[in-house]
Amino acid sequence: MISGIKALTFDTFGTVVDWRSSIINDLSAWGKTRGLAIDWTTFVDEWKTAYKPGMDKVRKGEWPWTTIDGIYRRALDGMAPRYGLDQLDEASLHHINRVWHRLLPWPDSVPGLQRLKKKFLISTLSNGDVDMLANMAKHGGLPWDVILCGQVFRHFKPDPEIYLGAVEMLGCKPHEVMMVAAHNDDLRHARSHGMRTGFVLRPTEYGPRQQTNLKAAEDWDVVAKDFGELATALGA
Repeated sequence: MISGIKALTFDTFGTVVDWRSSIINDLSAWGKTRGLAIDWTTFVDEWKTAYKPGMDKVRKGEWPWTTIDGIYRRALDGMAPRYGLDQLDEASLHHINRVWHRLLPWPDSVPGLQRLKKKFLISTLSNGDVDMLANMAKHGGLPWDVILCGQVFRHFKPDPEIYLGAVEMLGCKPHEVMMVAAHNDDLRHARSHGMRTGFVLRPTEYGPRQQTNLKAAEDWDVVAKDFGELATALGA
């Protein structure tokens, strides 16, 4: 068992919540009530591709500080004509964009977090926005002690300011905080700043044909198939 850990920080999109299925199911149901014949699976897969380029533009100073909500809304407005969404009113487009606030957790997330919360301080460490993560927690019953994210630090991962800022805000030293993620690159950056690392497998985050993060790429401190296994490995 690993000793000396006081807090756990969690990547959220893909690690804690199943963003892809949540959005497809949410917008498919909503679209039916409005007679929208849209391939929401294709839509969300394209929409998601705007995430990293948008953050990179902010990180490089090409865009002013922009929230994740803002990044996705820029992309939505650009995509709307090709998906027949450009005829919708502003309230409907706002509802679509806010689907990122309504994501549901993987089945093991809430029970696993509840176990871990009894022993550790648990926090998000996401590129998402404060209100987005708070609404998601309320919607899905996620029992966070703290919400830390890109908006708090005005930086996106993998900037060091977000990892080191979280460690400082939690009142810990880097080796006392474990970053938990389903993404090897996130853990690689966390480890470079002295944090402990926990890899949780989410082999269907990007759907049935996912090709990345199907296994641990390095000797992370913990490798688990779900949050229950993570909790057991950490003695929670």
